[in-house]
Amino acid sequence: MGAVVASVLEGGMARPRSVPAARPRRGTPADTRRRLVAAAAAVFNRHGFHGTDSNRIARAAGYAPGSFYKHFVDKRAIFLEAWDAWVTAEWAAVETALAAGGDERTVAARIVRLVLSLHRRWRGFRASMRALVGTDPLARRFHRRQRVRQLRLLRDLDARSGRPPRPAEDDALLLFTLERVCDAAADGELRDLGLSTAAMVERLEGLVRARLEGARPSPSAPRAVLDRRRRRT
Repeated sequence: MGAVVASVLEGGMARPRSVPAARPRRGTPADTRRRLVAAAAAVFNRHGFHGTDSNRIARAAGYAPGSFYKHFVDKRAIFLEAWDAWVTAEWAAVETALAAGGDERTVAARIVRLVLSLHRRWRGFRASMRALVGTDPLARRFHRRQRVRQLRLLRDLDARSGRPPRPAEDDALLLFTLERVCDAAADGELRDLGLSTAAMVERLEGLVRARLEGARPSPSAPRAVLDRRRRRT
C-alpha cells in the first residue's frame, strides 16, 4: 500500500498520476502488487470504476495484462485494496497536520484544508467509491468496516492527545459532515447550488475547532427545556 500512500501525499497533495508505463525492473511479488494498486488508484481516479478494466490497470503499471490476475481476482478486489490504502494515507496526513502544532483555530483550518485538498484531487476515485457502495453488497460491507476503522482512528487520536473519549455519535457526526461537505465542494455541488465554499469551509473549521477544544454539540432547544424541567422536579 505504500505506493498509493505516497501518491496521495507526495508533493503537498500533488495531483494523482499514473505510474509510468515503462516496464519496471523485476521485483518481488509484493513490489508488483503495490505497483498495480498505485496504478489502479490513478486510473480509477481518471476514468472511474466502470470506465476502466484490468488490462488498462496492468498497462498503466508497466505490466502485461495477464500479470493482473496473478495478484487480483477482478478489478473490484484491486479497487478495495486501493481504497484501504487511500484511507490510510488520509489519516496519516491528518496525524501530520495535528503534529505540526498551533492553537486550535490554526490546527482546525489546516485539517479542513487538507481534507478538502485530498477530496478535490481524488474526486474521481471517491465518486467511484460512493457509486460502488450503492450497488455492490461486498463493497458496502467493506465500506462499513472502513467506517469502524475511521471511528477507531479518531478515538485513538483523542487518547494520544489526552482528550477524554467522546460519544461515537459525536465522532460519526463530525466524520460524516466533514466528508460530505468536502465531497460537495470537490464535485462542484456547492457551486451549482450557489453556495459559498469559503463559508462552508469556515463552518467546518468551527466544527473541528470545537472538537479539538473538547466542546460538546449544543443540545436542541426542546431537549434543553426538558432537561431544565427535570432538574426542577
